[in-house]
Amino acid sequence: MKSAFASAAVLAFLTSGALAADAIALPVSTGNATVPLYDTQSFDWSGFYAGIYGAGQISPVGGLQYGLGVNLGVNAQIEYVLVGAEVSVHGLAGGPVATAYGQLVGRAGVLVSDDMLVYAAAGYGTSLAGPAESDLLLGGGLEYAVSEDVSLRAQYLHGFPITGGNPKDEVTLGAHFHF
Repeated sequence: MKSAFASAAVLAFLTSGALAADAIALPVSTGNATVPLYDTQSFDWSGFYAGIYGAGQISPVGGLQYGLGVNLGVNAQIEYVLVGAEVSVHGLAGGPVATAYGQLVGRAGVLVSDDMLVYAAAGYGTSLAGPAESDLLLGGGLEYAVSEDVSLRAQYLHGFPITGGNPKDEVTLGAHFHF
């Protein structure tokens, strides 16, 4: 009887270990259905936008000036390349005389990610109030989309004088509302 009981105990012990080692089988995707692991929607850069910005400008005649401005523009995105144009107006205080300045700028850039744009800009700027000046503008900037309709931008433009003989360096920081 002891040997039968011992044989049964050994057999139970050996089979219980085999049951614990059995693999659990789960169905595997066939490749036809995909499950997104992240939000696949990216920022739509194409279309119209309006913005507000703060400006800082330094020049030999005006010294250091600062002010606020507004802009309107349009973009067209083709894959990861963006082209656009905008018109802007800003007022500047500080320095010897307050001025108003208007710009017409074209830009072209690349999307380094769905939310980040790096671009070059070129255009024309003219004084609307204050000393009569006009400039060829060259520079560039970065723009980052923070939500579905809002982006933040930092831009640098150098003004090469056409009339007035007053070269300028301008930095702007602003927000755009895309629609």
